[in-house]
Amino acid sequence: MKNNKHTHFFYDMQFITSSISTSLVLLLLGLVVFFVLTAQGLSVYVRENINFSVLISDDMKEVNILALQKNLDKEPFVKESKYISKDEALKEQTEAMGTDPKDFLGYNPFTASLEIKLHSDYINSDSIAKIKSIIKRNNNIQDILYQQDLVDAVNKNIRNISLVLLALAIALTFISFALINNTIRLTIYSKRFLIHTMKLVGANWNFIRRPFLIKHIWIGVISAIFANSLLLCGSYWAICTENELIKIITPNVMLIVCSSVFVFGIIITFLCAYFSINKYLKMKARTLYYI
Repeated sequence: MKNNKHTHFFYDMQFITSSISTSLVLLLLGLVVFFVLTAQGLSVYVRENINFSVLISDDMKEVNILALQKNLDKEPFVKESKYISKDEALKEQTEAMGTDPKDFLGYNPFTASLEIKLHSDYINSDSIAKIKSIIKRNNNIQDILYQQDLVDAVNKNIRNISLVLLALAIALTFISFALINNTIRLTIYSKRFLIHTMKLVGANWNFIRRPFLIKHIWIGVISAIFANSLLLCGSYWAICTENELIKIITPNVMLIVCSSVFVFGIIITFLCAYFSINKYLKMKARTLYYI
């Protein structure tokens, strides 16, 4: 009876320690998926917040400007637009400079404009060139202003960051697999003589494998739940700290992250347990003493 209690205690402790180790590895994997997805969301957010100023001639009436804005809003490349009249432009610049240019110039030097934000897919040199040509078909458009250097820098940095994150994701996926595999192999290694004993009494391989596989699937499930709980708490804290992050850390992002952790946790623990058990099932009795 005492031996049974000791074995049961060892089994529980082994289950707990394996679950904790697997949880930490799944947390690492979840963070990689999280950063890859949020980096994509951040790139979209940054690109879609680059302003394009469409300067309009003074000869164009406001009703025609509003009609132009309405037509532009129908274009697939426009995310949103805002009309700024000459008076509004003067007011904004007066507040920014602390003085009214009209006082010493005698007239309002600013023109009406449309501030346009494009969808992220169109923030590249080729698309912007085509968009400029479409907008400039209207003879009342004086110019289209945007920060070309900023657009190029954003695209270059996003491309570099994406490559780094992709390489990091691949490397950490293999590392995660190796760590979980080692944890499970050590767990099953301690049961190698039990596996051999079951073989001696005539148990078939499927019967021997079943309890080990079920146990490690449960380890994967529990570890994934724990890792996902930490990830959700961390994302909730980040959003509470900075409300703007809600645009990047969306429910869809967290759903993909949590699903990835859950699926990976179950699949990897099942496969590692399956191959580790098969290794000891194929071994002869004398070999077990030399490994």
